[in-house]
Amino acid sequence: MSHHEVPFFRPSLQQQEVDEVVATMQSGWLTSGPHVSRFEKRFASAIGAETAIAVNSGTAALHLAVEAFGLKPGQGVLVPTMTFAATAEVVRYQGAIPILVDVDPVTLNMDLTDAERRLRDAKVPVVGLMPVHVGGVMMDLEAVRRFALKHKLWIVEDSAHAFPSRWRKSTKSRWQRRSNGSRSISCYSFYANKTITTGEGGMAATNNRRLARRMKLMSLHGLSHDAWNRYSSNGHWDYKIVAPGFKYNLTDIAAAIGVHQLSRAEQMRRERKRIADGYFKQLADVPQMELPVAERDRVHSWHLFAIRLNLNQLKINRNQFIDELKEHGVGCSVHWRPLHLHPYYQKSFGYRAADFPVATAEWKRLISLPIFPGMRDDEIAHVVDTVRQLCARHAR
Repeated sequence: MSHHEVPFFRPSLQQQEVDEVVATMQSGWLTSGPHVSRFEKRFASAIGAETAIAVNSGTAALHLAVEAFGLKPGQGVLVPTMTFAATAEVVRYQGAIPILVDVDPVTLNMDLTDAERRLRDAKVPVVGLMPVHVGGVMMDLEAVRRFALKHKLWIVEDSAHAFPSRWRKSTKSRWQRRSNGSRSISCYSFYANKTITTGEGGMAATNNRRLARRMKLMSLHGLSHDAWNRYSSNGHWDYKIVAPGFKYNLTDIAAAIGVHQLSRAEQMRRERKRIADGYFKQLADVPQMELPVAERDRVHSWHLFAIRLNLNQLKINRNQFIDELKEHGVGCSVHWRPLHLHPYYQKSFGYRAADFPVATAEWKRLISLPIFPGMRDDEIAHVVDTVRQLCARHAR
């Protein structure tokens, strides 16, 4: 047993976040208020969106987005199988059908060629596309836009891992932070282990005012807009319910943390990149594993650093490898068991392992290593040494 314990993740919180939360509590305004609106404006400007709506989770953001597009029961939405539960579950909230798509073997992002085939074979009308930027490496936004245009689909972009990632077509084109067409909403997560955190929280961003209004309305019980100001000094006590909305608003306490996290987002990304660079340098020569791709013309958020084991060169499988990492005090995880390998999607939609050969094969080799701002050099060294030792000890 090692004396080292390296957690999978440790949030990077500074005194300014603590002070802001205390000041918020002392102000007596705890729920959605001035901090939320400041956080929304600053976040919108950071990603180049006209409007951003702060909500209590990334899942809430995704749900508001598909609802705003008017997703109806029986319609289909293209969702990569390599994603977290939330992406497909919000489609189910609307009674619609997630049409799972296999992934690109290099990035593990949605394979648009496979999406084309699934769309052609779909038994239901397909109305939307939900690209997910796995680990923080962005999909080709131009290809996504063209695909959506060609098939008349709206885009709900799951960017839970992709802040502050960027993409560009080539060295000559300008950087893009999200899909920014008028039929596009980008959704972010500020969960405890994300690149910036508010503990729990999320954001839905768009350039489309009509969609933004709908999401804002539905995020607080479908109350007419002036209800948001009901308790401010110039607000009015009466409100009108104009739609059966949800309870998805973010608190000012959470937003107080978010504002400061946002101001450090790029600095924290650089720290994660420094750790990733260290892993690349120190693990490049290990034949029993493959390192993630750092593609050109992408700025990677490095939310995840996922290695893939070369199982044909090892005497143990991925699960045993993880057990041994943990025995040596290295926290790690797997992102993710693909949706088609979960009982719910198998029972409800008849998905089988063989339907998604790439995701099925790749998931068996995946391990996410610790990467977070504030990770110490001795912790990085311990992760590297442990991975190298296990690879050597179990090499075929």
